[in-house]
Amino acid sequence: INANDMDEAALQRFQQNQDALSSALSRLMVVVEKYPDLKANEQFRDLSSQLEGTENRIATARRDFNDAAQQYNTHRNKFPTVIVAGLAGFRERPYFTAQAGSEVAPTVDFSTEK
Repeated sequence: INANDMDEAALQRFQQNQDALSSALSRLMVVVEKYPDLKANEQFRDLSSQLEGTENRIATARRDFNDAAQQYNTHRNKFPTVIVAGLAGFRERPYFTAQAGSEVAPTVDFSTEK
């Protein structure tokens, strides 16, 4: 996602998709809790590893997006650029903000003992 091409409506849709993905992953982890055999499956372990990598890439992309938006906004707001930008219709770019509480991963107990 390019910060220069993102308007507020597109960012809102992007955030909604990210929130839906986080919700789906949380539900998957709840299902896994109920099926201990699934936790021991090698394919599930591979999936868990891939999900962790995906979450890391998403966090990196969010940070890069916000860095690009901040860089754009800083440059746009410098004098005399701010005058020309205002006349030409260049607005500040919005930042990505995650859903409240999304920084805390759901607690999942992979132990087979209950």
